[in-house]
Amino acid sequence: MTLENLYHHEHGGEPERRFGRSGAGLFDFSVNISPLSPSLPKAALDALPLHRYPSIDGKGVKGFYCGRYGLDGDTVLPLNGAIEGIYLVPRALKAKHAMVFTPSFFDYERACRVAGATVSSLRFEEKERFVLPGIDVISKAIRDVDLLYVANPNNPTGTRFPKELFFALASRHPEKWFVMDEAFIQFTDDFPDSSLMEDVKAFKNIIVIHSLTKFYALPGLRLGAVVAHPEIIMHLLCYKEPWTVNVVAETVANELLHCRDYEEKVRLLIREEREKVFRQIRTIPEIALKGHGANFFLLQWNAGSDLDDLLGYLVQKGIYVRDCRNFPGLDDNYFRISVKMPQENDYLLQQLMQARQVGEVSP
Repeated sequence: MTLENLYHHEHGGEPERRFGRSGAGLFDFSVNISPLSPSLPKAALDALPLHRYPSIDGKGVKGFYCGRYGLDGDTVLPLNGAIEGIYLVPRALKAKHAMVFTPSFFDYERACRVAGATVSSLRFEEKERFVLPGIDVISKAIRDVDLLYVANPNNPTGTRFPKELFFALASRHPEKWFVMDEAFIQFTDDFPDSSLMEDVKAFKNIIVIHSLTKFYALPGLRLGAVVAHPEIIMHLLCYKEPWTVNVVAETVANELLHCRDYEEKVRLLIREEREKVFRQIRTIPEIALKGHGANFFLLQWNAGSDLDDLLGYLVQKGIYVRDCRNFPGLDDNYFRISVKMPQENDYLLQQLMQARQVGEVSP
């Protein structure tokens, strides 16, 4: 089995790899990060105990999940970002045959392959949008699988995975592992009801991977957790490296407990701007709206020119969007945009309108 190295797959937020220029001066719509940032007290950061080791298990991050969501500490395993959990879980569970939905986040598949598993895919049903197949279709597809990776909402399609369906699958197949990535769930209108974090004690075969990176606009810090039944957390601790959560992350996690106003502002902003972008995108005939959820939209360029022409045009205008053609099944001119501040969204929409007016876009 040939494994892709770290640089094989292009993610969002990498304009220097694609266009040979840094993100400075660009409106970066390629990353799904909150457009607002929480106010963190400078005094707390100035007093960081950098001369000491952090806690071996990231107890500062665990404190956030217990204090903010009322979770029991024995159900929480702090992480150096959700990506650590994505790679830890299939390795610790010794997965042999995993399944992922496509199109979805590339690292689910890579993490399983790195752990030595073979990986199958189940494609979302493509109608006007990408939707989940029915429970019987999923159940049949995972017959010979021991681990299923899903996300709610799914990146980049925005497809939702109702918790009732997830519970039904986990109950029907108690011998299989069901892993849910909730990296974007805090942006959804029905959070926290839509989250599985408070339900894990009832299912030993459900594992939730949660991120604080995107909602709190801290991608450079890396914050997250695995939330699962206490017996599963104890098992994962046998495979997890020590000291992966640093003292900066622990300190900041504690301060995030006091960001309730920030959380409400972010959800209100995203809800209002998402509705605005949704309405206006639908007025551009050359762009098909193929999916949306949380704080991002999946779009398809149908102007008769290649997507590279549109991407080059937008970069000239100071805009960087996510080229989605390296997602399986999205090679036909798909791209993704995130929801940012009102004036930035307005500028993007204006440039997309101008791009369709010229017809053939020329960089």
